[in-house]
Amino acid sequence: MVTVQDMMIGILDQPAWLVYLIVAAVVFAEDAFFAGFVIPGETAAILGGVTASLGHTSLAWMILVVCAAAILGDSVGYEVGRTLGARLLRHRALERHGHRVEKAQDFLRRRGGSAVFLGRWTAFFRAMMPALAGSARMPYGTFLAWNAVGGIAWGATVVIAGNLAGRSYEKVAHYLGSGAAIVVAAVVVGALIVWHFRRERAEAG
Repeated sequence: MVTVQDMMIGILDQPAWLVYLIVAAVVFAEDAFFAGFVIPGETAAILGGVTASLGHTSLAWMILVVCAAAILGDSVGYEVGRTLGARLLRHRALERHGHRVEKAQDFLRRRGGSAVFLGRWTAFFRAMMPALAGSARMPYGTFLAWNAVGGIAWGATVVIAGNLAGRSYEKVAHYLGSGAAIVVAAVVVGALIVWHFRRERAEAG
């Protein structure tokens, strides 16, 4: 069984440039190709923050990398939506998410540009909102402004959260030993998984 410690050791065994590249690629793919259903961009960004807390990467550079990947990924997603239009919404991969897509479209109609910013904080909306904005022919200038603000706010928040979590892990390990630190980390990860699935259920409802 792979522990949190094993996972972190595996990450820290990689050169820093590769860690930046992997985190950027995952965040970009989540937003550009609607891969948020299977690729955890938020988790990758948090782990990037953890690597910074352990001194393997730079916190400032990790924030910059995540924010840039988020903004660029959303811009690609917007272009895909603008190009494919209604055909995108008829894609079979979205069939079982029809209700959620309708909710996202309604949210976009009601909130306009601010929906791009607010959607970044919800897993499904983060994956779909750029394409829906492009499909709805939202002016790119409007989209880009809200996308940039959302990408920077989200990117900085999740990386710093990972950084703080990493520092907490180190403190627990220092005072109580690595065994206790692993237990604490496992409890936190378990709680995050439960919260994630509950949030997904709430969104689906």
